[in-house]
Amino acid sequence: MEVLMKKLSPLKRLVNRRQLLLSGLALAVLSPRGVLAREHTIKPVAQPAKPVSNGKFIVMIDPGHGGIDSGAVGEEGSMEKHVVLEIAGTIRQLLNDHPHIEVRLTRDSDHFIPLYQRVEIASQHGANLFMSIHADGYTSPEAHGASVFALSNRGATSAMARYLSERENAADDVAGLKVQEKDHYLQQILFDLVQTNTIKNSLTLGKHVLDKIRPVHHLHSQHTEQAAFAVLKSPSIPSVLVETSFITNPAEEKLLGSAVFRHKIATAITAGIVNYYNESAIHNRRIS
Repeated sequence: MEVLMKKLSPLKRLVNRRQLLLSGLALAVLSPRGVLAREHTIKPVAQPAKPVSNGKFIVMIDPGHGGIDSGAVGEEGSMEKHVVLEIAGTIRQLLNDHPHIEVRLTRDSDHFIPLYQRVEIASQHGANLFMSIHADGYTSPEAHGASVFALSNRGATSAMARYLSERENAADDVAGLKVQEKDHYLQQILFDLVQTNTIKNSLTLGKHVLDKIRPVHHLHSQHTEQAAFAVLKSPSIPSVLVETSFITNPAEEKLLGSAVFRHKIATAITAGIVNYYNESAIHNRRIS
């Protein structure tokens, strides 16, 4: 048996090395450094030096849109970019005293950040979880309720998921940014090899968030939907996009304008994050 283990040891190191290599390749293909812009582009927002995590579970909250990108606009003129920044700030405040979780934001003011740079910010901070907060619009003002989305590399799970992912992925168009298509075959292989477990964890996170939103707000979809959201394409960080409501629905625009409702939805999202962290901590203890 000892001889067998000696033979297997180099193989184990080789497998681990291969996994690291694949992760690095995925980051190279999918990171913002692989994004090309037109000659006239927006200068990337300078990010502060990465704070020390002190061993805490890092949650990166991404308030959608910002700056010249207002996001969806309600009938009364409410802008998605302002509403989601308020909700994100409340989530950070609610988790401020948690002994094991630290929240950081991709933006804490009204400025524009390209989609792929948001993914890179999470990676630079060593985030354990990424959550993009939205309050989107739809062609019909009757659309209502909250939804949670995870990444899919095999097509959208519903027409609404496809519509919203295409809408969100077009956010950079307002800034004149253009993403260069990479070799689709290579990209697909890397996703399959590296992201399977990440997507699985993202779906688990989505379920925890939906379970906590369900008692306090109507759900547009009862389960975590999937689509090819550009902002969720981290190879290794569990990532979800939360549509807190439809700002193009007059009734929900009024709700989103209420500090009470924003706090209620932020509290539900926070509880989902804590439940996901607790489950992850238990799992990690079992395998350690």
